[in-house]
Amino acid sequence: MAEFVYPPVILAAKTMFRVLDNRIRVEGAEHIPATGGAVIACNHVSYLDFIFCGLGARPAKRLVRFMAKKEIFDNRIAGPLMRGMHHISVDRKAGLASYREALEKLKAGEIVGVFPEATISRSFTVKDIKSGTVRMASAAQVPIIPMALWGTQRLWTKGHPKTLTKRHVPISILIGEPMHAAPGEDAEVLSKELRRRMSALVDKAQAEYPDKPASEADRFWLPAHLGGTAPTPEEAKDL
Repeated sequence: MAEFVYPPVILAAKTMFRVLDNRIRVEGAEHIPATGGAVIACNHVSYLDFIFCGLGARPAKRLVRFMAKKEIFDNRIAGPLMRGMHHISVDRKAGLASYREALEKLKAGEIVGVFPEATISRSFTVKDIKSGTVRMASAAQVPIIPMALWGTQRLWTKGHPKTLTKRHVPISILIGEPMHAAPGEDAEVLSKELRRRMSALVDKAQAEYPDKPASEADRFWLPAHLGGTAPTPEEAKDL
């Protein structure tokens, strides 16, 4: 598969983050397989998460094909980039086609990236996750790699202005050990275990994060249970 678009996009992103001194820390990159298919299951706290999730796979020299909603592909600017990077368009009215495309990529040895929570978590905790991630990995017989991002919500998240040029924002990318979904295993049980592993990675990223809010207004990016002003999981559901 020719890669004319993806490498320049990665280079541009890395250059921008380097100029802004957004210190990116990747831990657990050894869990990304050097070859063969895999599903990366990542938490979702920012509109930019697909960029950093993809960067988490770069130490293994892998490119991640993300499943993303069709509306992004319909965008005049983002659409050509998404297609050029061979990402997977998800039409919620015709989900089977995107599922089959993802399976084909996995069986062909590609890494597919998904956000099992489906939408951004406004509480910055891991929401209930969809079982499709586990079902897809099981059908393709590939491992699931849990991943956690932290710090990306400070740049552009739901309900707050985007600050893409904010400097000196640390970004943590933590990657956990692979999970294996054998055929016939209960997808709901495995999904709960995946959520547990993702939550543990998020907790670790939060505990080790080198920054604290600089002001009362800056506490928006901390979850309520850590003293931040983000909504609780229950309040986020109402929103």
